[in-house]
Amino acid sequence: MKRPAGTWKKALANVVLSLSLIAAGSSAALAVDSSAWVTGVSGKPLSEVTVAAGSGLYGDEIGFAADARFRSPEGIAVLPSGGILVADTENQVIKLVRNGVVAVYAGLTFEVDQYGLPLGGLVDGTRQLSVFQLPAGLAVNAAGNIYVAEAGNHVIRKIDTSGNVSVFAGSPIGALGDADGRGTEARFHRPSAVAVDPSGNVYVADTLNHTIRKIAPDGTVTTLNARSERVVEVFPGVVETAGDFRDGPIDQALFNEPSGLALDAKGNLFVSDTGNQRIRYIDFSAGTVTTVAGSPEVVYPDGALYAEGDYIDGAAAEAAFHGPRGLAVTPEGGLLIADSLNNALRYLIGGRVVTILGDGADGRSGTAAGTEAQAGLHRPTDVAVTADGGVLIADTYNNRIVKLALYRLPAGLAKDGSIHVIYAGSEIEFDAKPRNVNNRVLVPVRAVAETLGYTVETDDNVNVVLTKGDVNVRLVVGSRAVIVTSGTTVARANLDVAPFISEDRTYVPIRFISEQLGLQVDWNQEYRTVIIR
Repeated sequence: MKRPAGTWKKALANVVLSLSLIAAGSSAALAVDSSAWVTGVSGKPLSEVTVAAGSGLYGDEIGFAADARFRSPEGIAVLPSGGILVADTENQVIKLVRNGVVAVYAGLTFEVDQYGLPLGGLVDGTRQLSVFQLPAGLAVNAAGNIYVAEAGNHVIRKIDTSGNVSVFAGSPIGALGDADGRGTEARFHRPSAVAVDPSGNVYVADTLNHTIRKIAPDGTVTTLNARSERVVEVFPGVVETAGDFRDGPIDQALFNEPSGLALDAKGNLFVSDTGNQRIRYIDFSAGTVTTVAGSPEVVYPDGALYAEGDYIDGAAAEAAFHGPRGLAVTPEGGLLIADSLNNALRYLIGGRVVTILGDGADGRSGTAAGTEAQAGLHRPTDVAVTADGGVLIADTYNNRIVKLALYRLPAGLAKDGSIHVIYAGSEIEFDAKPRNVNNRVLVPVRAVAETLGYTVETDDNVNVVLTKGDVNVRLVVGSRAVIVTSGTTVARANLDVAPFISEDRTYVPIRFISEQLGLQVDWNQEYRTVIIR
């Protein structure tokens, strides 16, 4: 990773109080570390979300990334070259996003069903002529070999650096089962995630067998944890096997439909224990499995296959998830979590869980890009960290891959007690200092208005008229009344603080002016900075 160490931790360590201003801090100047991302009013790190690939429409078109279509992509991985691999699950192929273009990397559609949807199969060979069935999790080793957890065929496939696809482990005819052995002697049941360590060991979340499997470099498959014996009567007379929960020694631990894996710098393994709504940790040196996020105790409701999901941020032992899936470790050792049924991206670090994107409190899904307050996810399934510090998310039900970049204050910003205003990543220069009046920031109108693209007209230093396009804002010095005209719509409102004149400058409330253009306004208390995005 090229990003300076500590950036994620700094981002989450900045405590947000509110937009209300308090007394000035130390007058000693201290330049801000440009890597120190900040949190906003919501408590989430400030971020910008863009679409890396996908129009959002359900389909199979390739070409320019903005126009390409996916069908429920469930897995992503970053190649050493920087390209993005996507398991386009319901299109039965692996796609590559590179330089703004989407192409099929591996997989061939040879038949469609009555609805025109691709049918999968199991055919090895060159990647252009191979056939997959419901590819899900992806992992890439240091040499560039690609491993695919292929849920529909119950196998782990390998795409080597020469472009050949083969069954690395599992039935060569796609038969499900639960057996250890070497290579094609082993059996899996709907594997959904893989992770590969520097020694070449491949770990598998064998989801419907409720186990974590290990494939040695020679192809030998072993099961690490105990197999569940729990049976649930889901309907009268209808019984199903189910996963279970137990921490402790690895060979005695129990999981419930694990579906996400990530190795940390120590070579230990984080597991999304999806059916238990928890994040577990396999410490190979200690030989133990522990719960690192979510309650360390699980109680299943009567007749339930799964533990109940919820949404709670805070101390890790009190945090709650709903359908956690894909995982990614950050350079600081934190863990990104695709919390699929909460439609959120969560982050575990320092014993606490915080939501980075999405609002699991009401479970709403979203589709928009933009700031963290505007953007949304719909059933995110996987997550990856790029070399430039960005975060990629498989936004599965939105049929797109999105990229999240955390916001940073500009380098050189002084912590000198004065009020700063940042727009488009740069500080706005004022010829008179911004003021704090009744816990509101007021600024000289012309400097900020022209920066935001308004024209400014004044009338005898009483009326101030700001215009941009068909938006017209009319303020009166000394009055809290304001009239906003947008096209043929006229609205009247009252400001919290009336505009005033000081040092021959007319001061206006910056929040109101910014929000008239649909901009988001946040306050960073540590640097006494208004952030406009």
